[in-house]
Amino acid sequence: MTADAETLSAFWAARRDEAPDLPEAVPEAWAFGATPGHADGLLDLVLRGIKDGTASSMWDYEATGDPLPEVGELSVILDGRGEPRAVIETTDLQVVPFDQVGEEHARAEGEGDRTLAHWRAVHERYWREHSENPRGYESDMPVLCERFRLLWPEAPAEA
Repeated sequence: MTADAETLSAFWAARRDEAPDLPEAVPEAWAFGATPGHADGLLDLVLRGIKDGTASSMWDYEATGDPLPEVGELSVILDGRGEPRAVIETTDLQVVPFDQVGEEHARAEGEGDRTLAHWRAVHERYWREHSENPRGYESDMPVLCERFRLLWPEAPAEA
């Protein structure tokens, strides 16, 4: 899922009109997951204030050559149609083996019943089916656990 450059520029210009202290350069735009359904479902959790964490395979970063996120970095989050819908700021990054990801991170990802068992099952299946690296999944694979905060739109107060 990619955003049309013109749509992304207009979205970022509107965010800067609301918050002039945002940087001029349009941040990287990306969607959660590997399918439009993943993107929409996970974005919904972010917008409802439930999801403030995500995980990525370090092997996938190696395979694609994409730059690693950095603390303080802003991102535009796309929906399943590639439309910009949110702005997040990365607040923490930790690389840990898959089998050492903890309960707190599983809860932060906001998926399913928010347990570590659910997180492990969903993420193992995800990396087996959608990894961009031929190694796919291993129980000790390096995982980048990212925490973020929603900057726009504001999360609901009851989240």
